[in-house]
Amino acid sequence: MLAEDSTLLREGLIRLLAEEGHEVLAGVGDAVSLLREVEARTPDVVVTDIRMPPTHTDEGLRAAVEIRERWPGVGVLVLSQHVERNYAAQLLTPNAERVGYLLKDRVAQVDEFLDSLERIHAGGAAIDPEIVRQLVIRTTHTDPLSRLTPRERTVIEALAQGHTNAAIAQKLHISLSAVEKNLNTIFDKLDLSRTTGYSRRVLAVLRYLES
Repeated sequence: MLAEDSTLLREGLIRLLAEEGHEVLAGVGDAVSLLREVEARTPDVVVTDIRMPPTHTDEGLRAAVEIRERWPGVGVLVLSQHVERNYAAQLLTPNAERVGYLLKDRVAQVDEFLDSLERIHAGGAAIDPEIVRQLVIRTTHTDPLSRLTPRERTVIEALAQGHTNAAIAQKLHISLSAVEKNLNTIFDKLDLSRTTGYSRRVLAVLRYLES
């Protein structure tokens, strides 16, 4: 299901997804219509712009947050023209499953866009590399993440983008066991205990985005 107020972009995305074998249940131009269609049709994944009518501020983001609260089985991919750090953190709280945040420019990279949709549909996350990169730049020396080595930073950066351990190993050209070792070290440095009852992967991503 698509929510985008630009008719040209909305119709383009619908055509692209249809050509790749996906069924688009509805394409709408505002957040109110999006929530109405989600309630009526319960799609697998929603793709929505952040800024939509009437104010073109955060209507799409607020609709995305509401969808995650009311229909947790529906994946949500938010598209943004610019990096909005606070929006990313708000969207990923309280968990980073079935959710994504991409810059609109990423849509033009079709394979990457479709891969992000598949990851969200499968229950994972997809965070734009540029958003992750800017979060790295903004990390301060007082942040817990400052204790991570450069290798551990690249691992948690890939984790924040929604990659599995196997995908991280392939992306960084290291072994699967090396990824697992780095993740365990990251969890220890971020004081993420095994006994909290929550996924340490999700908590690590949230700690990363909040830093």
